[in-house]
Order: sequence, then structure tokens, then C-alpha cells
Amino acid sequence: MNTTRSSRSILQLRLEMPPGHDVELPEQLRRLLEDITPRVQMIEPDSAVLDLTGALPYFQRDARALTELIQLRILAYFGIHCSAGAAPSRMLAAMACALTAPGRRLVIADSPEAVMAFLRPRPVRELPGVGARAAATLSDYGLHTVGDVADVPQLTLQRLLGARAGRTLHERAHGHDTTIVDPTPTPASMSSEHRFDRDELNPAQHRRALLALADDLGARLRTSRQIAAGVTCTVRYADASSTRRSRTLPEATQHTVLLARTAYTVYNSLGLQRARVRAIALRADGLRADDHATRQLTLDAGDDKPLAIEAVADRTRARYGHQVLYPATLAISSRPPTA
Repeated sequence: MNTTRSSRSILQLRLEMPPGHDVELPEQLRRLLEDITPRVQMIEPDSAVLDLTGALPYFQRDARALTELIQLRILAYFGIHCSAGAAPSRMLAAMACALTAPGRRLVIADSPEAVMAFLRPRPVRELPGVGARAAATLSDYGLHTVGDVADVPQLTLQRLLGARAGRTLHERAHGHDTTIVDPTPTPASMSSEHRFDRDELNPAQHRRALLALADDLGARLRTSRQIAAGVTCTVRYADASSTRRSRTLPEATQHTVLLARTAYTVYNSLGLQRARVRAIALRADGLRADDHATRQLTLDAGDDKPLAIEAVADRTRARYGHQVLYPATLAISSRPPTA
């Protein structure tokens, strides 16, 4: 009886999507990736996760060679460079991908030694779910790296962060992650991204970019007669790492003022201080037709004026183009481009 364990390999890709790309491009990418493995999960605006475990013996390649083949196919068919991280779990693959430059790949072997050699030197803030506040708390106790955290008993972490958060952190610090690749299509979404001309330190510029993105998404939602149930904000940093946070809206909406408020709330929750930000993406999640909403607004009287202005702006844009009218805050300098 053969008891040899098959090597598990999860691949995460971060694609350098062209600005203003065709709306069909993500689906075309999915079909190409499904030629490699049926277990493909697309993550808007620019990522994909593949379970390569069954594909490795079929293609008679190891994880590194198959990853290189996938990158070459994406480049050949679509002219798109992508960063790639391959590892025994989704968590590790995502961390590896975040550290990799476009066109490059980082592969972590499916062995306890390889996993811990990768994890232990990493800053603890790179572990999924470790926000600025948790990282600061751990730092106060001298826990700066994943290895530091892995050496601490689980009960100690639970006293510092709470029962659930401490248990989860303990598992992740030891490389344990059972999250699967779910090929089920995600609910419809719509995204927009702003890339800064240079790494941006100024939080005011971050917020201006968020407002521009919310304004763009709101206009597109109203034009397509859709409402969003939530928003996801992705911040990419100068070191190629990224942070993604989601928030459910109090009620599904298509209005810029509500999208922007929630985007600001998500951004503030990151606790960024002097972060060198390279790009910010905003995604409207859980889209559905606006005529299916039982109630679209929960606004105070102060919101009547912004909504009235929004309606006038939509009519003006429909006639003269989107760039002719936008929030005054964005007129300080050229309006950030969106994709």
C-alpha cells in the first residue's frame, strides 16, 4: 500500500491589470487558468488563487516549474506580468505573493522545515489578521517576528489579544491554515484603483484617492442601476506587501457619500502611520439591481444636499462626460486616474 503523501501546492497570483481593461478580461483569465486546474478562485480586482495539487502529477512538473508555465501563458496571451507565490497553504501563498515583484515567483516547499524557515523571520504584521493595533500590542511585549510569536504559549497570546484572536494567531504563527480554494464564483463586484506617481506618505492624499475611487464607483453603480452591499479597500505598500479590509454597508447603496464614508472607516481601521503607499483599490461588493432594494438610504437631513448635487452631477456627466464635474476636494490637483 502506497502511503506517500502527495505534496499540496496552492498558488496565488497578483496580476498587473492594465488601466481601463475590458470587463471580460477577468473571465478570460479564469478560463486560461482553468486549463491548468479546475480549482481556480478569482479575487477582484487583480488576484487569483489556484489549487495546483492535482495538476502537478498531470503536468509532470513541480510547483516552481508549473508556476513559471502559468506566468508565461498569462504574459503570452494577455501581455500581463504577475507576481506569484506557491506554498502548501493559502495563507503562505498569499504572504509569498505579497513579497514578490511582477514577473517573479517565490515557492515554499511542502515541509515543516521550509515553512518555518520562511515564516519565522517575517514581521508579525505580515500574518493575515494582524492589524496595526495587534502588532503594536505584540511589539510592546517584545514580539516582533512570527518566530517570536510562535515561541510564546497559546494561553499567553490569548491573554494579550483575547481568546479567539490569540488562538488564531498561534495557529498561523505555526503555519497552520486549512482554508480551501473555492472555485464558486464570487458575488458580482465592481472595482477601481489609483496608483500614485510616487510612494505616498500623506494620509490626506490617501483620503483624496479614496474619495475619487468612491466617486467613480458611485457613478458607475448609478449608471448601471446597481447597489452595493459592502466595500473592500486594498492598500499596497512600497515593499510590495498589501493589506485588504472589508466592511458591510449599513444598507446597500449606490451613493458616493455613503461609499466614501465607509471607505474612510475601513482606511482608518488600518491605523496607518507614515506608511509608504503605492496604490489604493476600492471594490463595491455584493452588487444587485437597485430595484431589489427594500430601502436604499439611512441618511440624516444633512445628506439631502449632497444627494441633490449628486443627481445634478449625474445628469451633467451623462451629457458632457464624467470628468466635467466631480467633488471640489479633487480639484486641488489633477484628478487621480481610475482603472
